[in-house]
Amino acid sequence: MDVGTLVTRAARRYADRIALDGPQGTSTFAELGDRVQRLARGLLELGLKPGDRVLDLQPNQNTYVETDLALATAGLVRVALNYRLHADDWARIAEDSGAVGIIRDPRYDPGLDLPHQVVIGENYERIMAAGSVDAHHELVSLNYTSGTTGRPKGVRRTHRNRYASLMNMTYDVLGGPPGPDDVYLHAGPITHTSGLFLLPFLAAGATQVILPQFDAASVVDAVRTKGVTHTALVPTMVARLLATGESLPELRMLAYAGAPMAPEQIRQAMAQLTPNLVQYYGLVEAIPPVTILDAADHARDDLLASAGRPGIGVDLRIVDEEGRPVADGVIGEVVTRGEHVMGGYWGVAGDTHRVVRDGWLHTGDLGRLENDRLWLVDRKGDMIITGGYNVYPSEVEAVIAEVPGVREVAVIGVADPDWGQRIVALYTGTATPEEVDKHCRNRLASFKKPKEIHARADFPLNSTGKIAKNVLRAEYV
Repeated sequence: MDVGTLVTRAARRYADRIALDGPQGTSTFAELGDRVQRLARGLLELGLKPGDRVLDLQPNQNTYVETDLALATAGLVRVALNYRLHADDWARIAEDSGAVGIIRDPRYDPGLDLPHQVVIGENYERIMAAGSVDAHHELVSLNYTSGTTGRPKGVRRTHRNRYASLMNMTYDVLGGPPGPDDVYLHAGPITHTSGLFLLPFLAAGATQVILPQFDAASVVDAVRTKGVTHTALVPTMVARLLATGESLPELRMLAYAGAPMAPEQIRQAMAQLTPNLVQYYGLVEAIPPVTILDAADHARDDLLASAGRPGIGVDLRIVDEEGRPVADGVIGEVVTRGEHVMGGYWGVAGDTHRVVRDGWLHTGDLGRLENDRLWLVDRKGDMIITGGYNVYPSEVEAVIAEVPGVREVAVIGVADPDWGQRIVALYTGTATPEEVDKHCRNRLASFKKPKEIHARADFPLNSTGKIAKNVLRAEYV
């Protein structure tokens, strides 16, 4: 099933229900379906052809959802540009993808000389034309990696990838299709984690509320005034919600993803915000969810550091450096295969062959399997080698997160002439470095203890809202 079919089905089945409630007003499923069909037709009448790449540069708003669905319906390939990126980043992605068109919010002008330009509030409405669309292209989008370990690469996502994600999000993360009274809140960027819930709630005829950008106070207000029942956040957003001191028992599900969250912070979120937490793991190259730690697992304290079990149709293994499966409990690289795995990188076949071997995607994440549950250890590139010992930052971060008054924490390795690398711990909150150091001495082996501990006012974040460790490491170069 492709995205256009889902839109048509939802418009017919849930015609009068509210589909979107966002900065640009509300629309029913019938209105959304009509606008998506007309926009898809209008884009093709501009001269765009199925398979053409079209840049999409918008913040969270109603037209973002319309554009996402219309491009897929028309068989065009959507290339999402995060509006937080620099204009140079936009230009590089435009060149790499070979884009021939752009749909953008008037607040953001990358100055690109493309033959097809659509601007919200200017010619966007005019381009919508009457009629149906009969176009299809297997490639639905190019999703660019964050580029923290090199130049961003375009990940080819297909209709099959999105359908696999739809099924896994619905039955593994949500625990079944949403009901007509359920309301999903897009509090984070729809370009990333939050956008994975677009199709499950569309297919179920449930309302989606859109915030222009994340703000902890706005999330609390939306949950209480809009009847929000579900939302998804990255751990830094959860930390900022916790800092408000507010509780959100109305939430049937608070999902978190994008980075590990320390067990102590998970416990605090379950006690303060809502007990209904779900975690899922995935990556750009393997559309989430790959694994899921459901609400029942969150009730077990011994599982809070786990990433959960593989989703429907997901094969998962841990392998050694030669790609051979290892025994349960042994740390190795996480590899996965299934319909959720990308169709390859755009224009760099060599990189595709390097990470996808015999159908298995090599994720670059280190972990172990125990009783069919995945325990992520860290990214290969984040592992610290100090004095000949391997130290996983996530382990040290989990210990520091136990200290009262610590809000967010990041542990990095910094070049050191004596140790090879020294461990540096950075955190935000009211705890003192002396309190953090004392706790580390009581809880960590001597070689795992940070050589430096510094409090910060805040952390640099990347475009997805995660702590940008590459920026932190650069501060010490």
